[in-house]
Amino acid sequence: MCFTESFAARTHDDWVGVATKALKTTPLDRLKTTTADGIVIEPIYVGTEVPAPLGGRAAGKPWTVAQRIDIPEPKAANAQILDDLMGGAGGLDLVFAESPQAAGFGIAASCGGCIAKLLAGVHVDLVPIRVDAGARTAELAGLITAFATETGKTVDLALIQDPVGELAASGRLAVAAEAAIAAAAAAGKRFPGTVLEADGRVWHAAGASEAQELAGLIATAVTYLKALEAQGLDLAAAVAKIGFTAVADQNQFHSIAKLRALTLLWARIQDALGLAPTPARIHVETARRMMNRRDAHTNVLRTTIATFAAGVTGATSVTVLPYSSAVGLPDAFARRIARNTQTILIEESNLHRVADPAAGSGLVDTETHQLAELAWTLFQGLEAEGGIVAALRSGSFLAKVAAVAKKRLDAIAKRREPVTGISEFPNIAEREVPVIDAQPKAPAEIAAAETVAPFRAVELDTAFETLRDTADAVLAATGERPKLFFANLGRIADFTGRATWSKNFFEAGGIQALTNDGFASLDELIAAFKASGAKGAVIASSDAVYETQAVPAAEALVAAGASPIYLAGKPADADREATLRAAGVTGFIHLGQDVVAVLTQALAALGR
Repeated sequence: MCFTESFAARTHDDWVGVATKALKTTPLDRLKTTTADGIVIEPIYVGTEVPAPLGGRAAGKPWTVAQRIDIPEPKAANAQILDDLMGGAGGLDLVFAESPQAAGFGIAASCGGCIAKLLAGVHVDLVPIRVDAGARTAELAGLITAFATETGKTVDLALIQDPVGELAASGRLAVAAEAAIAAAAAAGKRFPGTVLEADGRVWHAAGASEAQELAGLIATAVTYLKALEAQGLDLAAAVAKIGFTAVADQNQFHSIAKLRALTLLWARIQDALGLAPTPARIHVETARRMMNRRDAHTNVLRTTIATFAAGVTGATSVTVLPYSSAVGLPDAFARRIARNTQTILIEESNLHRVADPAAGSGLVDTETHQLAELAWTLFQGLEAEGGIVAALRSGSFLAKVAAVAKKRLDAIAKRREPVTGISEFPNIAEREVPVIDAQPKAPAEIAAAETVAPFRAVELDTAFETLRDTADAVLAATGERPKLFFANLGRIADFTGRATWSKNFFEAGGIQALTNDGFASLDELIAAFKASGAKGAVIASSDAVYETQAVPAAEALVAAGASPIYLAGKPADADREATLRAAGVTGFIHLGQDVVAVLTQALAALGR
């Protein structure tokens, strides 16, 4: 066979045959997975011979590297702005204290003098600015415009006015939703560019699936189109005044498909209105719900994946949350890493050079269109109910999102959906992440004319963070972590797999795993247990070794005072489980368990 023949075209059946052979007795269907929306992800796809890019940002044009600015004091925020711009930021994401996305911080500004301090030394005519201030967005955008005019400059502003998202996030508005939307639309007529923002962050943070986030975005955008039309704008002008903020997270292909589906959906809306579709202005922010407080440096991996997804799908601009965002107000180093994540992907990886590189991928194209269809169906359901505001008032959309969020949290609790650094590969010896010395503040209470059940943010690692807090309290009180001695039986090859898995299992709850290379005798094992100072033990080895050594080991550990005693693995049947429990085994750890529940019990048993 010549060299080129090895690259001959392969059919779908060819790949299925190779995969089936490699899997031996395991059926190929075992490799299928299902998304939160019920979309089945196949193990093998056939690509499209003639890719069809979905528009968006033109090839060769980089997205704007936006930097989040949220230090409360304007002068300190100005120092942050100048540092970020000098460090490579190309746009500013000004998050004021009134924003639903302020996370307890945000710029405190109430006058033209505050804005002058905030933007001192900034070439506002060269830097696109997002103004995110909740109900005060138009007011502050006006102050920024006045500042620019006074200095003889113009400014490119995007107003993040999103009364729907504000109502959903806080559950409260100072006026009725219809009045708030009409006021935002009327104020927006004074500004060029986008003035109303369909913001997906509230839906994503609350645990929405990809299709639910898309449906919320499109339903909100349509609501704003109607409001702008009511202000006398024709539909083409109204479309140009609407922007989108979408979320990308660590699920790379799902994020790519979701963002591409948003482009399809917005084009479909415009087509239904009799307009020639124009690309959506999509700003992407990396997901807050995926950010860990523990082992926060792993957030750099997650935000890099999310930024990649945003960059290859035609985002107009991207904001990367600094890796320490879940811990507190990020310092200069964390912001620098956030900037550099984008800069490297643009300047070194050249992601912007190709328009829609996912076009033609069997996986991504298929999921894109399936997501678009599912989201369209959900959107139609929202419209049939009277629109997104009516769905917020009835609680129907919240109920759907909450159901998906619960399933995801259950999957995380059982380690079916892993969270690196939290439920998988935890680092109980981690260093503290430095943040700016500032305490978050609760949002100011407002006299509300409109109230609904709010979409509360869901952090994926909350359950495990609570466990780690419990273990840390023991460490603080006693000088030692709760710990378990590992009774590794047999040869290293016998116990390494289960011992490693079990170490991750228990350290996800902050319990120190005292592992080892095994023991030459049972007496040596018991001596090591007594010397360890641990209260409990974990027996780890293969099923074959358990047949002869598990019961004697458990009995000896009980005699030495060990409690609780866990065995790594699931007994073959009820009789075997009864035998092991009679010998002193108090619990078994294996796949499919509610890990959080087991670890909660373990911490209670090991507490001092």
